[in-house]
Amino acid sequence: MKDRGGDILRIDINEETLQDVINIDTGLLYPLDGFMREKDFRAVVDEYTMSDGQVFTIPITLDVPENIYSMSDEKQILDLWYKGECVARLQAESKFIMSEQDIRKVFGTLEDAHPGVHKERVRNPYRIGGKITLLKRELRNEALSPLMTKQIFREKGWKTIVGFQTRNPIHKAHEHIQRLGMEICDGLFINPIVGWKKKGDFTQEAVMAAYEEMIKQFYPQERVYMEGLKTQMRYAGPREAIFHAIIRRNLGCTHFIIGRDHAGVGGYYGAYDAHDLAKRISREHKMGIELLLTREPYYCTKCKQVVTDQTCRHYATDRVEISGTIIRKYISDGYIPDEIMMRQEIFRAILNCKHDAGVKRLSNCSLKT
Repeated sequence: MKDRGGDILRIDINEETLQDVINIDTGLLYPLDGFMREKDFRAVVDEYTMSDGQVFTIPITLDVPENIYSMSDEKQILDLWYKGECVARLQAESKFIMSEQDIRKVFGTLEDAHPGVHKERVRNPYRIGGKITLLKRELRNEALSPLMTKQIFREKGWKTIVGFQTRNPIHKAHEHIQRLGMEICDGLFINPIVGWKKKGDFTQEAVMAAYEEMIKQFYPQERVYMEGLKTQMRYAGPREAIFHAIIRRNLGCTHFIIGRDHAGVGGYYGAYDAHDLAKRISREHKMGIELLLTREPYYCTKCKQVVTDQTCRHYATDRVEISGTIIRKYISDGYIPDEIMMRQEIFRAILNCKHDAGVKRLSNCSLKT
């Protein structure tokens, strides 16, 4: 519908789109200054870069209803409303349609069982790109921003910072990787996703509670900083791994960890597809951040410790896999994860988190010794 002035169109947006607006405004999604124009969208989907050659791998777009799309031209102004308030304004510069083929290129599949594909299909295929202006400036106040994190890193005296992305509470495999990162860099920046995730994932409250316990009891507190990253998971596997690295570069990290099946879901991506894309992009472009490509940590019953296939000869015979998915299933089925997978102190922190429905059934259990 048109505004009273007759030349401004209004659209209502959801929370995820609002968060994209905020993250663009703070510089978290640099080099974006708005929702992608068609030339940048095409370059990202086809070449893993913006149209000017800067690496970017996930399309950040504004979907609009068909009638708005039809009424808009390249000079159109769009007001974005959220919960009855005008929060941002977009100066339209291009419009385009995200096709099924585009979805396949981004996610590597068209199966609706893939949460990223399904979520994309729920959106309108009609997209409008252009520079965005955040009108409700107070929305920046609680947002994670490069200005904030870079200042914190300076105050800590850190010259090298390794970023770690997660959507799960800490387990022994992630602990192994994080300690490697701390051996290399001055500081570890734990940056869990606290936006939209698929059904069955741990809640953000459970993830943060687990990490707070880990930092309190086991890590050197002066060498670790944690802050949640409010953005949605796209589950785009290799593309999202690079996207996560770009965000952490913008936040001031000098290094970023990409592990096994980073941002993967189900069996849609190969275990080290993200490594392959990272190597390719690193050869062809300067990203401004060093990518640490780590192998899968697992518990070896022969070596009796957490190892990888680079340091242990028993992968095929004595491996016990450790992952957030496995631990989540243990908990949801009513079992307590073994100490070789997760510290009991961490499990207790999850157990005591009232926000995670998946652990309610264990509320009266006693932990195994």
